[in-house]
Order: sequence, then structure tokens, then C-alpha cells
Amino acid sequence: MFKRGFKEHGPIKISTYLTNFRVGDIVDIKANAAQQKGMPHKFYHGRTGIVYNVTPSAVGVIVYKVVGNRYMEKRVNIRIEHIRHSKCRQEFLDRVKSNHEAHVAAREKGERVDLKRKPVAPREARVVSIENNAPPDHETRTIRDNYLKG
Repeated sequence: MFKRGFKEHGPIKISTYLTNFRVGDIVDIKANAAQQKGMPHKFYHGRTGIVYNVTPSAVGVIVYKVVGNRYMEKRVNIRIEHIRHSKCRQEFLDRVKSNHEAHVAAREKGERVDLKRKPVAPREARVVSIENNAPPDHETRTIRDNYLKG
């Protein structure tokens, strides 16, 4: 369940310990089998939470768990070998940056710019000509013919 990936065995990389975590960071919980101390329960493996406490070798993470008909806030202490920064907000942050740049550029020109995301529009209508575009000749075969001809 917690086994390490292909060619990822061996000692833990030093960059794991040099990663900085701050209160409010969004982190993904992924247990590392090379370090059994501070390992999260299997329920939390693969979950995403928010850091609420930072200690020298571990962090406290808030994870929401469905219990019955409600969400319970669970506070879990996990060593830093078992967490990593989540990339779930990266697309949003990139969009905020590009929207700001577009807004500033439009403001300099004195224009308005629409920054809303829009669904992909349907393709435009077109006419299909059948000149030099005859449908291919297919012989019609029934299921019975398929069995008989093999």
C-alpha cells in the first residue's frame, strides 16, 4: 500500500528536509515507506489538507473527513517526509497572473478586457460538397453472412 515507486527506493533525498512549510500552505499527504515515524494512517494517504502547525520535523495538517452525514475537521500530525506542496492551485495562480497582465495592458490602452473563462464554442456551420466526394462503396453484409463466409 505504501510501497515506493520504481527506482525510488533507497535513502530519502535531502531536498525533502529542506522544503519549507508555512501555516496556510496546501499540502498533499503521500506516505513514504522509507520512514515509518510520523507516518499517517492509510485513510489520509492521497488526501489534501492545510497546514495549521509547523514543528522542526513535522507539520500539523487539517483534513476534512466524511463521518456519517457530516464533514469532520481532523487535525493530523505528520512528518515532513510524508507530505509535499500541492499543485492544485497552480493553474488558478497562473490564471490570476495572466489576467492581471491583460488588465494592466488594457488599462494603458484605455480599453476594456473580458477576463471571464468561456466554454469552447461550437464549430461554425459549413457546406459539404459531394462533387469529387462520393461516399465509399461498402458491401452490406449481415451477421449471418459474416458467419457463413468466415
